[in-house]
Amino acid sequence: MTDQTPSSPTPPPLPPQSAADAARAADPDDTGVPTIRGEVDDVGRGFFSALFDLSFRTFITRRLASVFYFVGLIAIAIGFIVYFVGGIMSAISLMWLNVGAGITGLIATIIVVPVVTFLAIILLRFIIEAVVALIAIAENTERTAEHTKH
Repeated sequence: MTDQTPSSPTPPPLPPQSAADAARAADPDDTGVPTIRGEVDDVGRGFFSALFDLSFRTFITRRLASVFYFVGLIAIAIGFIVYFVGGIMSAISLMWLNVGAGITGLIATIIVVPVVTFLAIILLRFIIEAVVALIAIAENTERTAEHTKH
């Protein structure tokens, strides 16, 4: 028998740049939403000038998407409370006339209202994401057209 000692494997080659340099070079926010630069007053002026831009050259939808989503969630929550409490109250009042119909209404309210609320939240999110994606496509297409003119 020969005595062979296993040789240690060679380490893989190192990349051309360090991880810290690669992290600095990478864009941490790849959503396409422009970052806010400059003074706070400039940002406000940019928003209001975009709001009253009659030629629609500047989009404000991306800036307001989170506000629309928040307002939509509040509206859905109010609708949930109204329909849930109203359904339970009408089911309880219906039990005086017909116990089976009241129990059926109570069970339907407990099951249907949360399911419809959940679907409404998903639909709201889909619509807002679709609009934001459409605006991002328009902005990217405009940038591509500007770079191909030269």
